[in-house]
Amino acid sequence: MKMSSLLAPTLREVPAEAEVESHKLMLRAGLIRKVAAGIYNYLPLGLKVIRKVETIVREEMNRAGAQEVLMPNAVPAELWKESGRWDKYGDLLLKFKDRKEAEFCFGPTHEEVITFMVRSDVRSYRQLPINLYQIQTKFRDEIRPRFGLMRGREFIMKDAYSFHETEESLDAEYKNMRAAYCRIFERCGLDYRIVGADNGDMGGSGSEEFMVLAKSGEDEVLSCSCGYGSNVEAARALPVRCDDVPEAQQGIEETPTPGKKTIEEVSAFLKKLPKQAIKTLIYTADNTPVMVLMRGDHEVNEVKLKNVLKAATLALADDATVKKITGADVGFAGPVGMKDIRVVADESVQFIKNGYTGANRTDFHLVNVKYGRDFMAPELFDLRITRKGDMCPACGQKALESHRGIEVGHIFKLGTKYSDSMNAQFLDRESASRPFIMGCYGIGIGRTAAAAIEQSHDEYGIVWPLSLAPFMVLVTPATPNDPVQMEIAAKLYISLREQGIDALLDDRDERMGVKLKDADLIGFPYKIIAGKTAAQGMVEVKSRRGAIKENVEIAKAVDMIRQSIQEKKY
Repeated sequence: MKMSSLLAPTLREVPAEAEVESHKLMLRAGLIRKVAAGIYNYLPLGLKVIRKVETIVREEMNRAGAQEVLMPNAVPAELWKESGRWDKYGDLLLKFKDRKEAEFCFGPTHEEVITFMVRSDVRSYRQLPINLYQIQTKFRDEIRPRFGLMRGREFIMKDAYSFHETEESLDAEYKNMRAAYCRIFERCGLDYRIVGADNGDMGGSGSEEFMVLAKSGEDEVLSCSCGYGSNVEAARALPVRCDDVPEAQQGIEETPTPGKKTIEEVSAFLKKLPKQAIKTLIYTADNTPVMVLMRGDHEVNEVKLKNVLKAATLALADDATVKKITGADVGFAGPVGMKDIRVVADESVQFIKNGYTGANRTDFHLVNVKYGRDFMAPELFDLRITRKGDMCPACGQKALESHRGIEVGHIFKLGTKYSDSMNAQFLDRESASRPFIMGCYGIGIGRTAAAAIEQSHDEYGIVWPLSLAPFMVLVTPATPNDPVQMEIAAKLYISLREQGIDALLDDRDERMGVKLKDADLIGFPYKIIAGKTAAQGMVEVKSRRGAIKENVEIAKAVDMIRQSIQEKKY
């Protein structure tokens, strides 16, 4: 390929719409162009990167025993109504009708379609386990698409689904996919972490995310050197004790706190610490009120709470509901004396000493409150938002560290959520009908490419991992109208191609400074420059990361590049 005929429109200025480095550099390097909000054209360089990610994914999925299929983008509403997600998925689901008024959606994910496929043709346990995957375009109507390929509305995804006879079989395939994902992201040259995650609307019994570490990451990742890791939504920590607070000598007392509602106001008024407060919140879970108790300096993790309550919907109760339940305005609720309402508490509440809480009477609080004596919350859970510095729940010895991460992969144990709702069954060894046990495994293809840029770039442009670079080598004459330089550059280009090294010949009639700036912006790992010394049989070889910068004999240049690629030296 000659650069004079390549559609690679580079930009010198940073586009105003771009916020993160990957978005800026993909636009500036001519990899993508915006068509509409969250929807992009992939230009030749961008598509080459996408195809390289896809190739790595495809090779490792095939190696792991998965079989490739392709499902439709347009999915009939009946399948989503069978699973119960047609209405629950919300506005992210792009719905439309065909000329016969039949309802469809543009698939944002394909659990329904794959379950339909397998229930139609897999009838016996003898056909299990089976793992089917596709690499395909999805659409989710994000309310605020941003960050280029990091959070678009239309995106390319690898999604795989496994079907099993037993939980043990699912566990084995989950481990198989976990190992395959590790190989994929290692081959992509990414620094990543595997972290525990919440299953969310996907359902099931467990999941993990693969997070590429980057300062611009949308997600907070908490981890410990012992190996524990989780995104902040699912992160756990040891319960926090109050050993530095003396136990109250007096019994429970009611005290006026006129107009003091917040933890800050009440703690200052009572001259107590926020961590001594028993913060009491009223939620409605599937329209049923529930009382939630937290330490005053902790915040409720609503994802954890929703999972504990097994609720489809969760929201803070309105002022009228709070007053009806507690008899007091918002800010004065407490657990003492409460009846006829479910009470759940964070584990750390049991260790509060000399506590204080609302008296269920406007403008009054109770002091010297003790868990187990003055109230009991028999249901204790980890309900708080875990923070950096909290103690690791795995080793119990070290404080958790915080990182920013970009989610590029997610693996789930789905169980029978979709096979139950869609009546997808097989005949087991006793000829009895049983629902398939399912797993689900996704990778964002474009996100992986963008994450590689977020993790590896400098002030000049993209620094691609060798495995993802659109071209491995750029060959350029310093002076295009010099016939000797052009002839040598062209011969080197041909030699590289014959050796199976993907090279690009920059034959443009541009100044050398422009060519070099474009080369660094696009991120070619190696450059061979045929300059003034070409006539004497020498060319300059440079690598993008600076490991190589030397003049070499023309006859040795290709071998030097090949060896450097093998040694991953650039």
